[in-house]
Amino acid sequence: MFYTTDTNRHGLAHDPFKAIVSPRPIGWIGTKGLDSTHNLSPYSFFNAISDDPKLVMFSSSGRKDSLRNAEETGVFTASFASRHLAEKVNASSVAVPYGASEFEIAGLTPRAGELVDAPFVGEALAALECRVTEIIQPKGLSGEPANAFMVLGQVVAIHIDESIIREGRIDMALARPLARLGYMDYCDGGDVFEMLRPKRPE
Repeated sequence: MFYTTDTNRHGLAHDPFKAIVSPRPIGWIGTKGLDSTHNLSPYSFFNAISDDPKLVMFSSSGRKDSLRNAEETGVFTASFASRHLAEKVNASSVAVPYGASEFEIAGLTPRAGELVDAPFVGEALAALECRVTEIIQPKGLSGEPANAFMVLGQVVAIHIDESIIREGRIDMALARPLARLGYMDYCDGGDVFEMLRPKRPE
């Protein structure tokens, strides 16, 4: 099949776009409001974008609480979403009024960052502490801004549960990262295989 996205006439019951761009890692974003309330939300528009310096981004569809807090405080955390916490990740996605704590709703422990004033998930197997470097509202071909806001942050500190470290590496078969597949489908990255890059021909 083929279709153009200006018409979006794919003939399917659901838009396949986000299912094609998958699996997508989930950024479990923790923030703190100026009123000291905690916020925790999962974002499947999330990824690492640079290793030097270490930069990550999450994208908010519309103006949500995580965006507001990150704008106002300049910091956020990204907790590692894993299969054993999948139901709690989902519970934290509930739409609630500003100031309600998704940590409390999902039965999770907020841990204060060491370098940033934002909470992360105490039960998570890893977490990143980040300082906002820029917030971008991207544009489409028409020049009109998208209904999305990209929050970019530099990772300034990393937490790792030593139970998932084997032979000097995070063992992804143990960590089982949770990923979004589009629709209401998810997977975990526990089915691991290794491939080495091919050597350059002589």
